[in-house]
Amino acid sequence: MPAMDPARRRLRLSDAHISVLGLLVEEGALPDELSQAHSQLRAVGIIEEDDKISAELFPLVSTLMEPHVIARVETTGPHGVTNSGAVVGNDFVFAHEGWPGEEESEYVPVQPEMLVFALSRMVDLHQDNTDAADVGEEIVSTMGLLDAVLDRMEAEGADEPAAVAEDVDAPVRLAEVLSQLNCMWRMTVVWPGAKGTADDLGVSALAVWDCGLEGYWVREAPAEPVREGQVDASSELKVRRVTAKELWERITDLLPDQDQLLVDQGDK
Repeated sequence: MPAMDPARRRLRLSDAHISVLGLLVEEGALPDELSQAHSQLRAVGIIEEDDKISAELFPLVSTLMEPHVIARVETTGPHGVTNSGAVVGNDFVFAHEGWPGEEESEYVPVQPEMLVFALSRMVDLHQDNTDAADVGEEIVSTMGLLDAVLDRMEAEGADEPAAVAEDVDAPVRLAEVLSQLNCMWRMTVVWPGAKGTADDLGVSALAVWDCGLEGYWVREAPAEPVREGQVDASSELKVRRVTAKELWERITDLLPDQDQLLVDQGDK
């Protein structure tokens, strides 16, 4: 169910609830498949009986209707895929975080200068104990062997990494690192280009393995952003061990500079 917490300016909304709010703002017709979401929003007072949207929702709805930067965070872990992210608008920035197995995400306002912190928290970026000698270590293989190692570990549970690697003919080091895997996450940032068209978008992205005692690994090949059909089993896999500090810097670099945005926030 959706929920609103005015005291902390938090909202719990699903994609269906967001779609309803957008259609109400645009005075569009609601399709039958959104009737339940519409009723739920009314039941908790987020919209009134005459479909007037609560004033507390103006910052979020206005930001979602005219986004200037969209950040998407996809985390794949033991409980499946969780989607989170952030949206930058004319006047407000909102972050949203999903929870495994639940439809709703929690939307909260974020100060612009705290956006990198918010994105880093979504992926649980934390100080690791990577030794200086380990930083920069690389593993090279193929995407097919990556899938084979993961499938073998999922099907047969914990086993010695060397045995797993031998079973699928993969590098032992790849199996050792994946045996400590907490999650894989991918962060993608999109913003309009100079033409402002759907085909003219700025895109930057980063893919990371969080491997606990084995530290953080950035996937450098296939390079992000990966497009549909671009990768197959024979595609090269290359990952490099990095520090949490480098990841913080890489997340910061994902965000566009002011002169890359269509709207100059300083002109408001």
